[in-house]
Amino acid sequence: MSDKIFSYQQLHSFTLNVFLKMGCCNEDATLATHVLLMADIRGIDSHGIARLVGYVRLWEAGRINATPNIKIIHETPSTAVVDGDKGLGLVVAPRAMQIAIDKAKQVGTGWVSVKNSNHFGIAGYHAMMALSQDMIGMAMTNASALVAPTYAAEKMLGTNPIAVAVPAGKEAPFVADFATTTAANGKLEIAQRKNESIPTGWAQDAEGNPSNDAHILKQGGALLPLGSEKELGSHKGYALGSIVDIFSAVLSGASFGPWVPPFPAYVPMPENMPGEGLGHFLGAMRIDAFRPAADFKSNMDLWLHIFRNAKPANGHEKVYVAGDIERTMEEERMKKGIPLGNEVVTDLMQLADKFALTL
Repeated sequence: MSDKIFSYQQLHSFTLNVFLKMGCCNEDATLATHVLLMADIRGIDSHGIARLVGYVRLWEAGRINATPNIKIIHETPSTAVVDGDKGLGLVVAPRAMQIAIDKAKQVGTGWVSVKNSNHFGIAGYHAMMALSQDMIGMAMTNASALVAPTYAAEKMLGTNPIAVAVPAGKEAPFVADFATTTAANGKLEIAQRKNESIPTGWAQDAEGNPSNDAHILKQGGALLPLGSEKELGSHKGYALGSIVDIFSAVLSGASFGPWVPPFPAYVPMPENMPGEGLGHFLGAMRIDAFRPAADFKSNMDLWLHIFRNAKPANGHEKVYVAGDIERTMEEERMKKGIPLGNEVVTDLMQLADKFALTL
């Protein structure tokens, strides 16, 4: 069966009502809905409404607080540590990013490390909050351990994404948003739903051998760092994932490495956890803290233009800059709707029954 198409407004109304049923206030439910669906309209289907049932299960398990008291527990003029009070990461992270932006307005840059949070959707959303302020935004988060370090046969790190958003003048902005693994776990989940195998280099089995099985993580396997193997640079992906874990969690007091709380509510929490919840790291840099914003954006326009117009290699029509494909997808899906696979629709229908809603 083919995917079913839903309008953005349909999914927005449904998702908003689910978060309200969980007990979120209207402001938080609206924010969480906007953050979550940004993944779907930008084509990051693994991190959008397909995750909604997972958030509900975490809430039912008592691991998500629908009415958190998000607060700064330590700060300087340019830095802060935020306790998310077990709130939805979809709410905690943008609140923390706003703190970073506000600090940047005052002193040039703002950096916020967050503990006691949950999955925060796509990292790009939070980084992109800085664009309208003539700032460069950064966002990263640690995640539950699914990734084997280079040469390891056990899961120690999460997919630990990094996003950087850079404004320009006339050109569309530069928006990089990527996992520090060869493939994000969500891509395995999509392959599972379609009953497809995965490419070599995405994952390994419990002994460390390459695997094409989309279900291999449930059998003790692990995702691989960006680069797949040492000869192709996996040690660099391993280092990037480690940096995210340290900045997001060791710096904030969140749990890190193999102790990060798992997203599936049915997976037991790790024992002897060294911190509280998931961790995020968010930053904002005011461009005019370095040079006049107009001059910078003029140069960014030139930079973006020459890269977008680079000569394509044989077999390719166009060279893209980070964020181009997602921006095109956003324009298309806002007009034509968002396709959802049958399993996702089934999950949403079950939520509709649970909360007496209409999809």
